Amino acid sequence: MSTELLAPLDLAFWHLESDAHPMHLGALAVFDPAPGVSAPQLLDLLGARAAAIPRLRMRVRDVLLPVGGAAWFTDKDFEVQRHVTRVVLPGGDFLTEAGRLAGELMEQPLGRGLPPWRMYLLDSPGDGPFAVLVKLHHALADGMRAVAIGAGIFDQIASAGAGRGAVNRRTPVPPRSWLPGPYEVAGMARERLGEVGRALGVGASVVRASRLDLRATTALAARSSGTRRLATAELDAATVQRIRRTEGGTANDVLLAVVAGALRRWMLERGGPLPGADPRALVPVSRRRPGGAATGNKLSAYLLGLPVGEPDPRERLRLVRTGMNRNKAAGPLRGAGAVAVLADQLPALAHRFGAPLAGNAARMLFDILVTSVPLPRSALSLGGCPLRAVYPMAPLARGQALAIALSNYGGRVQVGLVADGKALPDLDRLATALREELRDLHALVPTVPAPA
Repeated sequence: MSTELLAPLDLAFWHLESDAHPMHLGALAVFDPAPGVSAPQLLDLLGARAAAIPRLRMRVRDVLLPVGGAAWFTDKDFEVQRHVTRVVLPGGDFLTEAGRLAGELMEQPLGRGLPPWRMYLLDSPGDGPFAVLVKLHHALADGMRAVAIGAGIFDQIASAGAGRGAVNRRTPVPPRSWLPGPYEVAGMARERLGEVGRALGVGASVVRASRLDLRATTALAARSSGTRRLATAELDAATVQRIRRTEGGTANDVLLAVVAGALRRWMLERGGPLPGADPRALVPVSRRRPGGAATGNKLSAYLLGLPVGEPDPRERLRLVRTGMNRNKAAGPLRGAGAVAVLADQLPALAHRFGAPLAGNAARMLFDILVTSVPLPRSALSLGGCPLRAVYPMAPLARGQALAIALSNYGGRVQVGLVADGKALPDLDRLATALREELRDLHALVPTVPAPA
């Protein structure tokens, strides 16, 4: 039975969770039907492919060393049927019904005695589209790693890895020893001293970025009701690129400016005043190195004020671009986003007892999570049914009402908005505001011909 210690940041996510604040991320993948492919066949296919992914066979157990630590163990009693479920939706607009049910399913924490993931096949009574909702605990994977794990259900990835998977399943994995040898102690001590120094520097930057006045952005703050609501939007990726070529910066800068403008529209339509200070967005940044270890979360983040008080869409984009350039110049070890890096420097026992306190302090650091999730660029399918769209879903921090995740597939930017269901009952209006904001920003940008 293979074992693997939870990395410090994974352990933090594991202990941050409560019934009202489940720490799983997810995605709603929507497919077009294919002739002759039935829902029972798709359910069996999902189960078989999920069972073939080694990472999905592992669950978390406490360990004696390090004190307060936990480890991934291969679940010898693994049964994929516990994790893959079919749900038949009522009639009506499929995406609306799938989104409603996905929100309800995202409310439910993952069971801790089993490998922490679930998949749901959501289909309609007729021969229309269907969807797969995937839930993965954040301790299991960050956004990039979640994509790599979840992609194993698709025809193209499953067939490419079939040969490797057969070899890997027959290759025994030796148990890992967590006790260092005598020649490792001196090196570990030197490394630990360096980590302490880095932790002090990161901790100081996080403290400097914290704030005490939390009244400025109350529209995005909420006492958690334990409910979740999901809304989706699609943006034209070619339009985003045309704006980027004209205005400079990155496609992500354009999308962040669109989010800022949509929040401004939504806040004004609610009839209340705009916040006295720009809401802070936490923008995750992967620290995963090419060719590095595939397991564990490798994250930092940038902190960005979303300029909702600026009425000019092009000026909002300039402010976002300037802010992101400043973040990149400073690097990922400065500001509130560096709290993820700080977590990597803390001992396991600190996470076990300190994670709930850190979760309650999230509101002091940022107001909204805005993350981009990379997807494969090639066309994907499940059982021959073509993938139409993937809407990513991010977890909500304590005291916050909204998280936004974006992915790019098939020439479209798909946006998943996850909100506290009672705090933001008008989430669909915010999804519409995203489309309106991109349209109006594009109308103000001079036309630039696309490259040949």
